Amino acid sequence: MIEEARLRTLPTEPGVYQFRDVSGEILYIGKANSLRTRVRSYFRHDAHRGIRLSELRRRAVQVDTVIVGSETEALLLEANLIKEHRPRFNIQLRDDKRYPYIKVTVNEPFPRAWVTRRVRDDGARYFGPFTRVGALRQALDYLQRSHTLRSCRYRLPKEAPPRPCLDYHIGRCQAPCVGLQSQDAYREDVKSVLDILGGETVTVREELERKMLESARSQRFEEAARHRDALRGLEILGGRQRVEQVDGGDQDVIALARDGERGSAVVMRIRRGLLLGQETHLLEGLEEDGEGDLLSAFCSAYYLGRGEVGIQELPAEILIPGPFGDQETLEAILSERAGRRIRLHVPQRGSKLRLLELARMNARHLVEDQVALEGDGARADTTLYALQDALELRVVPRLILGFDISHTGGTEVVASVVAFEHGEPASRLYRKMRIQGEWGNDDVRSMAEAVERSLRRRVEGGDPLPDLLMIDGGLGQLQAASRTVEALGLGGSVAVCALAKREEEIFRTGHAEPLRLGRRDPALHLLQRVRDEAHRFARDYNRKLRGKRSLSSLLEGIPGIGPARQKALLRAFGSVDGIRAAGETALAGVPGFSLLLARKVLAYLEEPGGADDADARGQPPPSSTPAF
Repeated sequence: MIEEARLRTLPTEPGVYQFRDVSGEILYIGKANSLRTRVRSYFRHDAHRGIRLSELRRRAVQVDTVIVGSETEALLLEANLIKEHRPRFNIQLRDDKRYPYIKVTVNEPFPRAWVTRRVRDDGARYFGPFTRVGALRQALDYLQRSHTLRSCRYRLPKEAPPRPCLDYHIGRCQAPCVGLQSQDAYREDVKSVLDILGGETVTVREELERKMLESARSQRFEEAARHRDALRGLEILGGRQRVEQVDGGDQDVIALARDGERGSAVVMRIRRGLLLGQETHLLEGLEEDGEGDLLSAFCSAYYLGRGEVGIQELPAEILIPGPFGDQETLEAILSERAGRRIRLHVPQRGSKLRLLELARMNARHLVEDQVALEGDGARADTTLYALQDALELRVVPRLILGFDISHTGGTEVVASVVAFEHGEPASRLYRKMRIQGEWGNDDVRSMAEAVERSLRRRVEGGDPLPDLLMIDGGLGQLQAASRTVEALGLGGSVAVCALAKREEEIFRTGHAEPLRLGRRDPALHLLQRVRDEAHRFARDYNRKLRGKRSLSSLLEGIPGIGPARQKALLRAFGSVDGIRAAGETALAGVPGFSLLLARKVLAYLEEPGGADDADARGQPPPSSTPAF
């Protein structure tokens, strides 16, 4: 751990800091307006630390700083250093390589084009990703033939063959390798291909349709089929499905999704109202990062790592899901590099917001694919994501525990714990308990006991921890549950919220004001279902205990019926109606009872007022749900 004396001597100017371990390896790179304040915040004893940052704090023995002149310079330097060193504790962007791209080597004097699944920052242009690989290859093959792009691997003009290859003789290339086509003429063909890959496919598609029909009329069916396959590929390249036209027509749309340490980012490229492609990235190392920090890290890494060509291709507007701290700085850098205004915008309504929702849906599906591949459970539905967004949770709340307290004037104080898995009740995980503390009608202290016992039991038994605790109550119950979670060392793993009945206000840890969701909000409906189920389960358990107490009091008045025989009757029949209905033979079969004693019990219960009305409504049979 870095010594306090070193922390006190850090500069207060803006800059970049680097944590290193004993071997000198860079563990983490960050930026700050005040280096001293930011770095010391990692080592405050009162600061909550999750597993990842606790490990960083333990391993870091050295911190290096670089002072810069402004916040802009700090952001640029941080992005460049992260790109160069890729520290293990920084958020990592990993391309999702399941789908192919078309790569055009515009950085070469005589560019080539081919299909690849690997995207690199090498100055080339990439188009994609695409899902229909066969049709994509057919379209690219047609473009290479129609525009005579070379397929050889010579590094022209440094390397060149002594004579043209077969492609020249069959008309697939004009042999720029031996000077039979000038570089300017060749690059004009490349420009046409780039326009088509960018969505300008109408003219080429019309020409292909004409050739397909001519081939079919001449009964050259194999040739017609090739034209048909190329047309299908061009439909993919041109984004045949038009998304809703938005103002300006050119946007990048960015959306993020996360589930604990898993995360994904999607960038949808929309040009002239056409969805031309979508880039997907898997994100790693997200445990403690908030949404703003995550969005800032992704946008900086994604846009500041572009070459000159990539910057010039940026649209004038980038739609993002929310504001972040470096937003204005990043806008200024991108605008300066592009030589025109680049705007980072958070849409609030209309077609742009719908585009953002579409991108968010794609990002969530990517996270769910990770969950499915890792075998971590069922996919989450939109309601769980709505709840995650509403409560600003770091994980999708796949397991929710609901708590409620029930008592009768401070007696028979019980707690219920209900469980919802993937948004649905999981009755096998329900638990009930009698509150052991003498708290009377103090629901706050009873709630603290219930939460402590439930979570401790899960920790000691190795059971999965819940993603969210939903407390039936208000601010007092929330604070009691939150303090208990922190005392158990689970503050970074288990989120807590409380739902108050009257106004349906949601109280959250760390938020002074309650959250009010719309009455039709699916997130609120899910919390209400959990709350109502916890209330029902606690109330039923309290009624059962109250009925047993009344029955015990009643049985105490029968001569010869002591505590042991009372318990035996309660276990066997559960209620006065159950005893009456059993009859003397069944009663005589209970351990400790004879036929004579059974007749005495039944006679007593038949006397006027003998049963009072202690059990007039009857009670349900003993529950098999565990109590603890």
